[in-house]
Amino acid sequence: MSRPSPKLRGRPRTASRVAAVQALFQSEQAGDNPETVIDQFVRHRLGVVSDAGGFEDGRVPDAEVPLFSRIVRAAILSQDRIDSLISGSLPADWPIARIDPVLRALLRAGGAELALPDGPPTRVVINEYLDIAHGFFTGDEPGLANAVLDRMARELRPAEFAA
Repeated sequence: MSRPSPKLRGRPRTASRVAAVQALFQSEQAGDNPETVIDQFVRHRLGVVSDAGGFEDGRVPDAEVPLFSRIVRAAILSQDRIDSLISGSLPADWPIARIDPVLRALLRAGGAELALPDGPPTRVVINEYLDIAHGFFTGDEPGLANAVLDRMARELRPAEFAA
């Protein structure tokens, strides 16, 4: 899995989201339950350790553990609903399994945050995950992420678009 840009340092909420994407990727690849992945990340990947590096060493030093944990739990516990929303945003001949696994993890994390009843505004969520997508991808993936997250947001939070 490629690493996001170290320019995210000093942005703890963004770092939490990056870590959530990485944890969701790991959870899917290893088949681990959310609590196992959360525990592994909290113990080994989040926060600053004196002899460990930053993003370049696979660590996410500035992440906020409560936000990270909340996103990972929400994404995994609501995965069927989120995957249905993602699938509904894709062309009919493009199954969710065809999406790059990192992009799939990003969309699940973003969808989970959009589904939170007390989450940040839609525009904040979409912009944060687009920044993260640009850190992982150089091709068309950020555009796909934008389109899918926007469509999911319109379904999950119609009141924010009624004006």
